[in-house]
Amino acid sequence: MTTSPQTELAAALRERLRIIRDETSRRDPDQHLARLRAISEKIDALARSLPPPVDPLLAHFLERRSYDKALELLGSGGR
Repeated sequence: MTTSPQTELAAALRERLRIIRDETSRRDPDQHLARLRAISEKIDALARSLPPPVDPLLAHFLERRSYDKALELLGSGGR
């Protein structure tokens, strides 16, 4: 079973939130930043792989790095 690009993007956005909230990870700032960098790169790659047409509001949120709003929009199934 394959997952849609939107589903993968939503999962990556949720992973980013988990990393941000991870108290243990923040005890090692270098590792924490590396994890955040890696998930941000993954989010960027997934955003670029979205099939057209991309919802303009989603594109706006991703471009502005308003990831909470993007996740909310993805979770609601779009507008």
